[in-house]
Amino acid sequence: MARILVVDDEVGIRELLSEILYDEGHTVELAENAAEARAARARKRPDLVLLDIWMPDTDGVSLLREWGSQGLLDMPVIMMSGHATVDTAVEATRIGAVDFLEKPITLQKLLKTISAALARPVVAKAASVPTATTASAPMPAGGGGQADVSDLVTNAAPALELDPHQLQLSSIPLDQPLREARDEFERIYFEYHLGRENHSMTRVSERTGLERTHLYRKLKQLGIDASRRRQSESR
Repeated sequence: MARILVVDDEVGIRELLSEILYDEGHTVELAENAAEARAARARKRPDLVLLDIWMPDTDGVSLLREWGSQGLLDMPVIMMSGHATVDTAVEATRIGAVDFLEKPITLQKLLKTISAALARPVVAKAASVPTATTASAPMPAGGGGQADVSDLVTNAAPALELDPHQLQLSSIPLDQPLREARDEFERIYFEYHLGRENHSMTRVSERTGLERTHLYRKLKQLGIDASRRRQSESR
């Protein structure tokens, strides 16, 4: 079992995650802010970190960037937030986060994401990242208008390691409404995986973490043709 560091300023979230992870046999250490997370990381390297984005002293993305610049990202980090934007999620994966969980976090989603992250090798390296961070903006009041980011960036980290021009991320206008920007990002994301898996809906479902019914509904919503025959079958 793994040693997991949970970093979140909400005591209820820390206690809930701690109980779930203990029940699964993991060793859990808790931190309520970035200062405690730094101290925990200095004492002993965790096998995995669950890191909240919005914290009062230093936000999670800034802490992630700090660890990356110091060569301390030799463990998988999963970001958590109930107020994240698309830009924040993409920024975190570019810096080095392996995945993203949107609050409220379901038990099945939590355990599946942790299992996948622990199975993925992580090599520490100094990160060359922009100085600006979208996570430094104030937390939205009341939690209204939360982005549905969990479906957006699940398992997206491998794709973001590729040439960004190939993913056409730079073509997304950032001055448009969030919902429209999110739809464009999702369209690029799913078209990438459809091409990568030769339009095998089974493999795309496994790769993106969506059930087939949800996947078909999502593709239809985005206007993506899911009925195209696989290349190998059309030859």
